[in-house]
Amino acid sequence: MDLHLESIIKLLVAMLFGLFIGIDRQIKQKPLGIRTSMVISIASCLVTLVSIHAFDKFAGPEHPNMDPMRLAAQIVSGIGFLGAGVILRRGGDAITGLTSAALIWTASGIGIAVGAGFYVEAFYAVVLLMFAVNVVPQMIKAVGPQVLNKHEVSVKIIMEANFVLTEVIQNIEKRPASENRKSRPQARSIRRMKIKDLDDGRQMIEMVLSAPDRDYATEIYYDVKKIAHVMSVEVEQL
Repeated sequence: MDLHLESIIKLLVAMLFGLFIGIDRQIKQKPLGIRTSMVISIASCLVTLVSIHAFDKFAGPEHPNMDPMRLAAQIVSGIGFLGAGVILRRGGDAITGLTSAALIWTASGIGIAVGAGFYVEAFYAVVLLMFAVNVVPQMIKAVGPQVLNKHEVSVKIIMEANFVLTEVIQNIEKRPASENRKSRPQARSIRRMKIKDLDDGRQMIEMVLSAPDRDYATEIYYDVKKIAHVMSVEVEQL
């Protein structure tokens, strides 16, 4: 096969695999989109091709230590600045964007694999990625232990002045049984909490709750809002 035609095919395959990863992230409205994923895969494939063909073109007695994958190896470390850009810290120790950052790194790896000619391995890697990101979490939700089926919610509460806060905390961790819910309700747990006095004598409570997946942020909002002496509530899904 002509060298240029083979390179074009590799670039097209890298773009296609990057497209698959980007579509998955785009559907879930995550930071890594279709264009970014395709650009990463194509660029990684291109750098790998340049590295390999540069060895074929320039290697010889004058360059005995030339490594065909040295340039491609720098992609893995250099792509880290893109991954760092999608990792967000929200509400203390709550971090989001790690999966997208990992997929950015993976998209570069797939581009390198295609550029080096490992089409089948790159294809299976994409299939396993889609399975790991989409299917496995659903299986864990269906048959896994309850501790793995929880999400975090940030709650900010403004209380009336001089009210006993212990009662509020106890009421938040108790999840009232719903009339139309047959299953036994699961308890919420407070992972982190901060209490601060405001200038007008009121108190502000900031906390991160660990709640079951079926315990939606709206339910938490209305449960907290019904507690006596609560003036305002702000709930954010992390």
